Amino acid sequence: MNAHDPDFAGADLAKLHYGDGDFAVLKPGRYVVCAVTGKKIPLEQLRYWNAELQEAYAGPAEALQRWREHQGQV
Repeated sequence: MNAHDPDFAGADLAKLHYGDGDFAVLKPGRYVVCAVTGKKIPLEQLRYWNAELQEAYAGPAEALQRWREHQGQV
């Protein structure tokens, strides 16, 4: 799939299933939203997520922040 595929046109927000070490695209799109900041993360730049919480993060700082919140270490 690429940006020239007819099914891809206009599809912005992707829906993913986050696994341990990879993710599966459930609904094609160009980006997901960071669960901490609300920032759009292009799929090609997505490196941080939590499989248990099924959340994406913009970077390591956001992932650490959410981990601390989840552990009760705010």
